[in-house]
Amino acid sequence: MSRAEVPEKAAAVPSGAPAPGTPVSGVAAAAVRPAPGRRPQTAAGFLALFRSELVLTFRRVRTIVLLGILAVLPILIGTVVRIETDGPRGGEGPAFIAQVTQNGLFLVFTALAVALPVFLPMTVGVVAGDSVAGESATGTLRYLLVAPAGRTRLLAAKFTAGLVFCLAATVTVALAAVATGAALFPVGDVTLISGETIGLGSALLRAVLVAAVVAASLAGLVAIGLFVSTLTGSGIAAMAATVGLVITVQILDSFPQLHAIQPFLFTHHWLTFGDLLREPMYWDGVLKNLGLQAGYVAVFGSAAWSRFTARDITA
Repeated sequence: MSRAEVPEKAAAVPSGAPAPGTPVSGVAAAAVRPAPGRRPQTAAGFLALFRSELVLTFRRVRTIVLLGILAVLPILIGTVVRIETDGPRGGEGPAFIAQVTQNGLFLVFTALAVALPVFLPMTVGVVAGDSVAGESATGTLRYLLVAPAGRTRLLAAKFTAGLVFCLAATVTVALAAVATGAALFPVGDVTLISGETIGLGSALLRAVLVAAVVAASLAGLVAIGLFVSTLTGSGIAAMAATVGLVITVQILDSFPQLHAIQPFLFTHHWLTFGDLLREPMYWDGVLKNLGLQAGYVAVFGSAAWSRFTARDITA
């Protein structure tokens, strides 16, 4: 054998590998096996990650308490309206509230109108603001990314879980309002705010449609909260910043001097769901609202992705 042939045969056996014909144990085989590349991000993997995010979100005591507060809100409203109806000034009050005394189903729309400007945004802001920053504060974010979940897939799962929480929070208010309204007030054909009367089945469909629109109205806030959550490692700071932003925007939306920018504020069209309680339904305001929310999702979702994918995760 020439000297030139020896290096070639030696190079054929990787360094640290057993000689040909030598039995190899499982541990040793794993040691010499090539390192696997990044796993493909399949739909099944995303669904598993999404289910994990849902369990994490709805198993927290904080989430259960927030949903409990939202469930109590329609009960308080219905009780107060019932007491006032039986009092000496029964039948007085705003038209939207007065409708509740005529039909308990209207408590759904009243409760959503009360919850949407304040209670629903605060609960959603807490959940969305804590989505990434909370993981970073507890030190679990780094282990999630080692998994390999992939930053884009993880962010998408957290955003989708936030949307599901919006729907769950809205449905909680609606179901509590239906139960309370049926217990305290008569239920039957519903007179809409435009004066027409529709059957109970059609009114229930309107209630489902209104709840879906209200939940979708909070999509922009979820994207904003997710972006804020990628900017800090403190869950409390992210939650406070998101909720504070909601309050600030609502204040700006109340100044007539700022009418030029108000149509672009994500809270401006929230109460347009009232147009669905007319016959025929008016969709202009609702579509403007949904289009605006889609714009906020695109802008702040992209900003969150850009920040999160370039961020150095140390905790």
